[in-house]
Amino acid sequence: MKQSQIKELTQDELKDLLVEETQVLAKMVFNHTVSPLENPLKIRETRRTIARMKTELRKKEIQLNASNNA
Repeated sequence: MKQSQIKELTQDELKDLLVEETQVLAKMVFNHTVSPLENPLKIRETRRTIARMKTELRKKEIQLNASNNA
């Protein structure tokens, strides 16, 4: 998922997608441990997508707190 797509999501959507992607990553890592995946770079891509989601979620939380305190 691209950064521009992630920015368009709401906080609730981000949280839901974050849970889903984390579960997908756990399954991929487990499956890769048992038998090698066809494309192990998918693990890296999924990890980075999760990081992008967490970053955007944190940005939105900071914006919300800043607007509440102002």
